[in-house]
Amino acid sequence: MIVWVNGASRAGKTTAARQLLDLIPNCTLFDPEEIDAQLERLLPPKRLAEVSDHQDLPIWRRLVVDTAAALLAELGGVLVVPMGLMRQEYRDEIFGGLAARRIPVCHVVLAPGETILRSRDPSGEAPADIEPYRAALAGWLAADAYLVDNGALTPYDTAVAIAAAVRTGEAAPCDIVQTAEPTAETVAAGVLLFDQQDRVLLVDPTYKPGWEFPGGVVEPGEAPARAGMREVLEETGIQLIDVPRLLVIDWERPVPPGFGGLRLLFDGGRLDRDVAAHVLLPGPELRDWRFVGETEAAGLLPPVRYERLRWALRARERGAAHYLEAGVPLG
Repeated sequence: MIVWVNGASRAGKTTAARQLLDLIPNCTLFDPEEIDAQLERLLPPKRLAEVSDHQDLPIWRRLVVDTAAALLAELGGVLVVPMGLMRQEYRDEIFGGLAARRIPVCHVVLAPGETILRSRDPSGEAPADIEPYRAALAGWLAADAYLVDNGALTPYDTAVAIAAAVRTGEAAPCDIVQTAEPTAETVAAGVLLFDQQDRVLLVDPTYKPGWEFPGGVVEPGEAPARAGMREVLEETGIQLIDVPRLLVIDWERPVPPGFGGLRLLFDGGRLDRDVAAHVLLPGPELRDWRFVGETEAAGLLPPVRYERLRWALRARERGAAHYLEAGVPLG
């Protein structure tokens, strides 16, 4: 298990995390700032200069997940991670990556008043991350995490409050989907659903970056088109009656640590207005949905997924399926 101690700069995350080592049995400290130091040595200065925060680097987020998982595999027990995480999509990517490894995360936020945060700096200035912290606390963060107001608490008392909340279940593991990592090539089926303006339905997963089509991995012995229908029902509440028509087969080449496989897109047809207006999402798995045109989809989908959509739309117009490799048509 991981106890993730979140909060703005000067909230006391690291000092409280160190105190937790004496309060939670078999507990280890992992400070992701160690990843920052490694990246300063590993990455070219030009790449580092492209971002204002190391968290904006995909490699940083990947290494945090991989390092935390490796530490737990080696040591077991509980890992305490003191790190401010203010962008919801980064939280989703990191916690989702940990969930895929079956690692639960108890998310705790230290939330002293802003006056306290200012008083902890000799100049009396607010922390540099105060604005994203305010926005996150007013939005997703307060709903996602267990809040501890440690403005009047010592680091030890703060740690006691965190340990008690974890022990009693008040700071319960985050409710985020646990999608098992593949161990071999997979077949995945997505279904394109359209509204009356021929805009396509996209969903926003909580467990990985970028928007996606409704769909998922085909189970052993399951027909791909039927798998797409099943996933549509599970993810949107929409029950398709007719078996959808194939639009695209895309071979995704293996890129370690991924295994690649076949990605199929089917045409689920145009939805009635009433159906299109009442999409039901499973909270832990999908955050949002929307109907978008092809141009807007380009800004939401990762590049390879967008190429699949682009060729699927062409196939829908022409009435003939396309075969792709890594998003590029052949033949």
